[in-house]
Amino acid sequence: MIDDPMDRIAAALERMAPAPLGAPDFDVASAFVWHTEPDRLEPVAKVSRVDLGLLVGIDRSRDTLLQNTVQFAAGLPANNALLWGARGMGKSSLVKAIHADVHATHKALRIVELQREDLPSVGRLLNLLRGASQRFILFCDDLSFGHDDAHYKSLKAVLDGGIEGRPENVVLYATSNRRHLMPRDMIENERGSAINPAEAVEEKVSLSDRFGLWLGFHACDQDQYLAMIRGYCDAHGVEIDDETLRAEAIEWQATRGSRSGRVAWQYFVDLAGRKGVSLS
Repeated sequence: MIDDPMDRIAAALERMAPAPLGAPDFDVASAFVWHTEPDRLEPVAKVSRVDLGLLVGIDRSRDTLLQNTVQFAAGLPANNALLWGARGMGKSSLVKAIHADVHATHKALRIVELQREDLPSVGRLLNLLRGASQRFILFCDDLSFGHDDAHYKSLKAVLDGGIEGRPENVVLYATSNRRHLMPRDMIENERGSAINPAEAVEEKVSLSDRFGLWLGFHACDQDQYLAMIRGYCDAHGVEIDDETLRAEAIEWQATRGSRSGRVAWQYFVDLAGRKGVSLS
C-alpha cells in the first residue's frame, strides 16, 4: 500500500505514461508502417506495389536509385534520395518496387513508411532502428511544407542526424511534387517581405540540398503512356489489339485532361474490368 502522497503521484504518472516501446521483431515482415499514440511499428503483410519492369519512361531515375539501394543494402555508403516532379509518374511506385527487387537478394533490407505529420516523432523511430541488424529505407511519401510549418526541422534529424549522426543502417527516400519541398509563391513572398531576403528562405530551401540524390520525374509523352498500358496488359494477360488500345487510351487521357503513369493504370484497371480479368 502506498501512503506517501508523492509516491501516489509518482505511481499515477507511471500508469499514465506509456511504457517504452520495446524493439519490434523485424523478421516478421519486410515492410512496416510507423504509427504514434502509442508509438508502434505495424508490419505490412502485403505491400501495394507494381513490378519494377512495369515502370516505363523513368529509366535513368530507376537505375540511379536501384544502384544506391543495392549499395545501401550491402552495407556500403549510400545517399538519401528526393524523388520530385510530376504527379502520377511513379515516384512512390519506384521506391516500393526497388525495395522488393533488392530485398530478393538482400534479405535484411526493410522499408518503413513514415507519414509527414509524424515527422516530430522521427527521433523515437530512429532510436528503435539504430543498432538493429537489419537495414532500413525510411520512406516518406508526398513530402512538402507550407507556411509556418515547422515539421521540416524534424526531418533534419534524419538527414543530418544531430550529435549522434544518422544511424548507419537507415537511409531516407522521400517523394514530393516540389523540388524545394515548399511552394514557389511562398519562397517569393518570404524573399519579398524579409529584411534579408536570402536568409529568409535559406533554412527551408536548403533542406532539399541535404538529399544526396535528386531524381526528377517529368510528364510522359504519348508513346510512353501507351507503352505503360501495353506493359500492364502483357503482364496481366489482358488481350487487346494495338489499334483499339491506342484509340481507347487516348480518349481516356483526353477525358482526364492529363497523361501520366497513374492515368495509364486507371485506364488499364477499367480495361481489365471490362475484359473480366482479375488483378489480384
